[in-house]
Amino acid sequence: MSGSTASHTPLKAPAVQFSESEMSDATTTSTGYPNRWATIREHLREPAAEFFGVLLLVLFGSGVNAQTTLSANKALAGTPAGDYTSAVLGWGVGLALGAWVSAGISGGHINPAVTISFALLRDFPWKKVPTYILAQVLGGICGAGIVYANYHQAIDIFESGQRTLSTAGFFGTFAAPHMSAAGAFFEEFLGTAVLLFVICAVTDKRNSPPPAGLVPLVLFFTLMGIAAAIGWQTGFALNPARDFGPRALTAMVGYGKQVFTYRQHYWIWCGIMAPILGGLVGVFAYDVLIFTGEESILNRRMRSGQNRHVAMEEAV
Repeated sequence: MSGSTASHTPLKAPAVQFSESEMSDATTTSTGYPNRWATIREHLREPAAEFFGVLLLVLFGSGVNAQTTLSANKALAGTPAGDYTSAVLGWGVGLALGAWVSAGISGGHINPAVTISFALLRDFPWKKVPTYILAQVLGGICGAGIVYANYHQAIDIFESGQRTLSTAGFFGTFAAPHMSAAGAFFEEFLGTAVLLFVICAVTDKRNSPPPAGLVPLVLFFTLMGIAAAIGWQTGFALNPARDFGPRALTAMVGYGKQVFTYRQHYWIWCGIMAPILGGLVGVFAYDVLIFTGEESILNRRMRSGQNRHVAMEEAV
């Protein structure tokens, strides 16, 4: 009996072609983002918002400082283009615009004192703190760099080619000569405590917050009030990124180490420590005496203790 071997040809599935729109929809469905850049941007949005928020703050603030002082020099302008009121307005506008740019994305901290206070006393994630602070400081450096690039020729004339603390004060803060170390510390501490106390109030849904989108306007008036009442003697830094970033920029462009060695490293205890401690006290005071939200660690601990007390009573 003879047998024959049948040849079997493997079956191939028909090729299926997708249109570009269908492939795009499939990608969006699997990743949640329409393209690779959108995926990357999602991780950059918050630090970018903090960066540009501080950049705008310093751009307007240091810009008005420079214009007000430089224009008072007869060799540069016939009439002064501003005074202390201009400086108050400029910094207020910078804070308001910076907050408007960043509030809906990152919460609009634009200040390490805010970030650290909310991480310690509220529910802001600690893992975001280093990124926020780095973005804030870089924003301060870049904002100051833009102002310096715009005014460096006028600074050359004003200082006869030198670089002294008289123009470094356009960027970082330096206390008035009559101020003691304790007095300078207290003024920055007090101003930042007031600022954070007001921020807590206007963002408290159980209080009387302003209409949506108008918190930056409240901050504008708050900073104006602080600067007009208790800001002249130290330059109302109230913000480590607003002081350290521009101060670092001045060291880079020719002012040297004098901006850091001034008055036994004034920048550490008055530009950084005073605002952070003042911010903590401002948030703590509001949370202890007024705030009832779950975001506060104080309220969570209080309620946790109450719940344990109730559980013990029920067990008895």
